[in-house]
Amino acid sequence: MSIFSNDFESRGAGIDLSAPRKKGIRLFFEIFFRKFWKLIEVNMLYFVFFIPVFLILASLAFIKNTAVSRVCAGISLILFVVCIGPATAGMTKVMRNFILEKHSFIVNDFFRAFRTNFKKASIVGFVDCLIILSVYASFIVYPMLVKQTGTMLMYIPMVITFSLAIVVAMMNYYIFLMMIATNLSFTSLVKNSFALAFVALKQNVISFIITAVTAVGMFFLYWNLSFRPLFLMLIPFVPAAFLNFTTCFISYPVIQKFVINPYYTSIGEVNPELIDDSPSEEKIFQDMGGKEKPIEKRRKSKGKRIS
Repeated sequence: MSIFSNDFESRGAGIDLSAPRKKGIRLFFEIFFRKFWKLIEVNMLYFVFFIPVFLILASLAFIKNTAVSRVCAGISLILFVVCIGPATAGMTKVMRNFILEKHSFIVNDFFRAFRTNFKKASIVGFVDCLIILSVYASFIVYPMLVKQTGTMLMYIPMVITFSLAIVVAMMNYYIFLMMIATNLSFTSLVKNSFALAFVALKQNVISFIITAVTAVGMFFLYWNLSFRPLFLMLIPFVPAAFLNFTTCFISYPVIQKFVINPYYTSIGEVNPELIDDSPSEEKIFQDMGGKEKPIEKRRKSKGKRIS
């Protein structure tokens, strides 16, 4: 039945529940489009935690008293650094439910993960902010030192900083997922995410390329004044949730394979995430989706209508 036609009588064969589950990119787009509006909701919720960044900019730009502006900017910066990690854990929790095709109460799941992982996630968020600041500083400082000293050796610490940033970025694909999916200690989270940054290099490169392309695209929209309104329109609704969903979809099977499944194997059980949780008992009614014979549209009678 189509919402753009007046045909309310024809129907197809329905959805076959026993059909093989889609995998790979087909499954990705199936979940993505099915959860598209939910992803926008998650992005809007996550965007709230970037308000301190705008407060920092506003404080430095509009408060004339230098001391007051610095205090306001400092408080906003601390608030952002402390909360951005737990907010990322909350968003990751919702995305994991989407990927496992489990129902999610977005706000409830988001803030539950925010609270329960606050300490660990805050530390990760602080390190991430420190790495980003280091990359930005190295991009400015080391080229200036090269000009002043005339030696190319000053580019070596710059390359080391960028390399470290890439490794940390790849660790981020796993550390938040393991944080919300397991009870591992913080030390184990760091060790496992560091190992997976190299073990699953193929998946990590794909995630990194998608992240880099998205970041460059958003930066282009911001830098070009003609497209800046589009940037301002997209940033609260799309990019963060899209990137988190994509990296979680790519990375979580790696965590299942190398972390979660081995644990359940060691205790003689099967990972419940891999078990079909549909009821196994005999059903009174059987779903015939995909097996029903399509009903053809009835032909209209040529006789006169009796009023």
